[in-house]
Amino acid sequence: MRSTLVRRTVLTASAASLALLATACGSDKADDKKADAKPSAAASAPAAPAAKGTTDAEVTALVVTQADLSDQIVSAEGVAKAAQAGVTVDKAECTPLMQAQSGQKVGAATGIGRTTTKAKPKEAAADASPEDKLKAGLEALGSTQTLVSVESYDAKGAEEAFASLKTAAAACSGGFTVTEGGEKVKYLDVKPGAAVTAGDEAAAFTLTMDLDDGEKSVNHSSWRARATSWPPSTPSA
Repeated sequence: MRSTLVRRTVLTASAASLALLATACGSDKADDKKADAKPSAAASAPAAPAAKGTTDAEVTALVVTQADLSDQIVSAEGVAKAAQAGVTVDKAECTPLMQAQSGQKVGAATGIGRTTTKAKPKEAAADASPEDKLKAGLEALGSTQTLVSVESYDAKGAEEAFASLKTAAAACSGGFTVTEGGEKVKYLDVKPGAAVTAGDEAAAFTLTMDLDDGEKSVNHSSWRARATSWPPSTPSA
């Protein structure tokens, strides 16, 4: 029998999309075209403090909702419980990967918003046979569910978190084991995934999970880092 952790991981981490936001603040640059220009008082003033990340509540407002995806079932309850569970990894260098896969904060995130999306199942016809209804139910359970996570960081925190994810993916290419409540789930390997171009920096990887009895599950993870101002600007009509 598969463990509770395996069942939950299969359903919530078949695909993971992680956005790392580095809060940025705008600044004006003085015109320095004249070589003999004297430094102004503003130029000699202390540098502005580093931008600060945002809170859980503020970042959560950026995550997709049911109103955004009418053909999906959007729910934050399951991933929130998974993120709060006591999960450990056998290799310290793989910790960022485990955090990203389970919806935990990666690195020194100041805020996180997360949810899961899953295609609405196709219901069997009212006059369908018991076998067809069972088949429809099994297909619904096996459909891909995506974990969506958005995190905010102070200063260069997002840059550092993104680097830690890429370092972990390389160091843990041979796999790692995650443990929760005495139950273990083994990831067999970590490989580069399909190219992702969104954001200021992006990467994608696939993680193959051992489900026992010769079965495997391939999880697709994509990560994007982006510098942004807060609050986010609203596009003009």
